[in-house]
Amino acid sequence: MLIAIASLATLGLALGGLLGTAAYYLPVEEDPVEAGLLALLPGSQCGQCGFVGCAQAAAALAHGEAQPTLCPPGGRAVAAAIAARLGIQVDLSAVTDDRSRLARVAEEICTGCCRCSKACSTDAIIGAAKQIHNVIREACTGCGACVDRCPTEAMTLVPVPVSLQHWIWPKPAPA
Repeated sequence: MLIAIASLATLGLALGGLLGTAAYYLPVEEDPVEAGLLALLPGSQCGQCGFVGCAQAAAALAHGEAQPTLCPPGGRAVAAAIAARLGIQVDLSAVTDDRSRLARVAEEICTGCCRCSKACSTDAIIGAAKQIHNVIREACTGCGACVDRCPTEAMTLVPVPVSLQHWIWPKPAPA
């Protein structure tokens, strides 16, 4: 038994050392423009921009394949910061700054079909088949994918209720 434990520990140390050496001598080059744009994006990985995650959106922005206004959760502030980082002018009149939203289930019309939970990218919707579903507030990004998939229109997006956990200092009105 001790021989097996010692051999597995030795194998683990040897392979870990090999991976550490390979990571040191064969580093993956990272584009600094993509890294800077990724830092500006909110990182919610919601997919509202049409890309799988914020890393793909940052790569598309860096290569000029997407507009700076692609991130709905980021709003005007993120679009302006992306445009400034890329050194381009952008029209922010079409960008809306909606309050943060959460998905809500109307329990009286939920049939438990599970389509909403399969569409949720953050697994924020819980519930079993033929049972009423519920939304975990802390995990919901407000992307609206569940609203589009619900056949009974039981899913809606509502503004985040003001509470001590979700209170945000209001922005001052422009002078």
